[in-house]
Amino acid sequence: MKNFSWKLILVFGIIVAAVIYVLPTLEPDLWPHKQINLGLDLQGGMHLVLEVDTAKAVDGQVERITQEIRDQLRKERLRGVSLDRIEGTKISATIQDPQIAEKFNALIKEDFDSLKSSQKMEGGASKILLQLPESEAENVERLAVEQALETIRNRIDQFGVAEPDIRRQGQRRILIQLPGIKDSDRAKDLIGRTALLEFKLVNDTQDVTAAVKGNVPPGGQVLYRVETDAETGNVSKVPFLLKKRTLLTGANLTNARVDFDQFNIPFVSINFDKKGARDFERITGENVNKRLAIVLDDTVASAPVIQEKIAGGQARITGNFTLEEAKDLAIVLRAGALPAPVNILEERTVGPSLGADSIRKGLISMLIGGILVVLFMIFYYKGAGVIADVALILNIVLIAAGLAAASATLTLPGIAGIILTIGMAVDANVIIFERIREELALGRTPRAAIDAGFDRATLTILDANVTTLIAAIVLFQFGTGPVKGFAVTLSLGVIASLFTALVLSRLIFDYILAGRKIKTLSI
Repeated sequence: MKNFSWKLILVFGIIVAAVIYVLPTLEPDLWPHKQINLGLDLQGGMHLVLEVDTAKAVDGQVERITQEIRDQLRKERLRGVSLDRIEGTKISATIQDPQIAEKFNALIKEDFDSLKSSQKMEGGASKILLQLPESEAENVERLAVEQALETIRNRIDQFGVAEPDIRRQGQRRILIQLPGIKDSDRAKDLIGRTALLEFKLVNDTQDVTAAVKGNVPPGGQVLYRVETDAETGNVSKVPFLLKKRTLLTGANLTNARVDFDQFNIPFVSINFDKKGARDFERITGENVNKRLAIVLDDTVASAPVIQEKIAGGQARITGNFTLEEAKDLAIVLRAGALPAPVNILEERTVGPSLGADSIRKGLISMLIGGILVVLFMIFYYKGAGVIADVALILNIVLIAAGLAAASATLTLPGIAGIILTIGMAVDANVIIFERIREELALGRTPRAAIDAGFDRATLTILDANVTTLIAAIVLFQFGTGPVKGFAVTLSLGVIASLFTALVLSRLIFDYILAGRKIKTLSI
């Protein structure tokens, strides 16, 4: 009786906990708590397959190395070195003076030893070719995909999508599933935006009109600011002639948030870390009365005149943003820039009506399957079948509670897993009942038959269910989204069926036999 009391308290506690977790899904207003998350195929949403342009990541790495070499040459006061990018990933240095060439080689060997170097003479000048090793280029590509995956995940988390599925697919592809997303264009813009923030000086000493026509001075570039007329809605592009050298990037950002000016127009306020704050203070101090362009993804957001040295590591990005645009910009800046552009290879949108139809058909199939199983158990096992049916109903409740408690996602294959579990849940009871029938046929009392039936069937039931659970765990670990949904409900169903068959059913039999002299069992 003491063991019976503890089992009763345990089962009652689990049932109460299960009801508490299931209730918010049935009546959200009655008990606001975790609900069962519906997958993309049930509530609608967006399915994307992106490809990271890893070649651009390698190109960007070579460009950064080129800029570092120029800075080092300037620091060492080595003149007469002409640096050019050739074939995308190679750096060519042309040097007339042999002594300068020797010093240049020494500098490369000391500070850029990872580069492959080759030298030849052309027209009396030293031609030095620098190139990233193949292993280093592959490492840059791999890191670009990993960083892109993490950056996109951070952006989506801050965007507020419940239970997104974001995973790497192959070498350069990223699979994204966003259940419940409604504004697909905004989501695509948020995910795919490179968000490379750069600060560059405006070249006001040269003619921007001539630069737009193709006469760009050395070390310069033409970028545009997009302006929209508030009254007419006409969009125009204003050209800016900038110095190509980037003075500061968004790599040193610590925060980005939306603020409002005195006219209630939103802008993005940014904060730098200590290094970024020092660099920003130095840059603004050295360039007072010059225009500093804030460039985002090769588009000029604003180009204010530096009035004085700016300390404190704070700046603002203006650009006639809407509140939604300002929020999205703050999100991508906080999450960081993508190391390389991403291209959308596949895009599918699942409507909520299709999901609702899937839920309806899934529930109907569950109901039909459940009724057939319930009727069969009552017909074949009589009173014991009723006990099995009670365990089956609680089994389904426990699966739903497990989904809600673990914040797991219910998918269409997940519903199939629940339907499969309905059939599997009674298997354990069938094994136990057949064992009990065998013991009764040998002339044992109901109490002895029940004890022997459960004792002899337990190991068999455990073996069968544990192997199924191992298979479900493997599916969850290595499967994609739909397969994972099936594995989740299958795993929960196996665990729940073990509990209901070995604990709950036994408890009900013990209750029926407790203090009663029963000579026959309805089984």
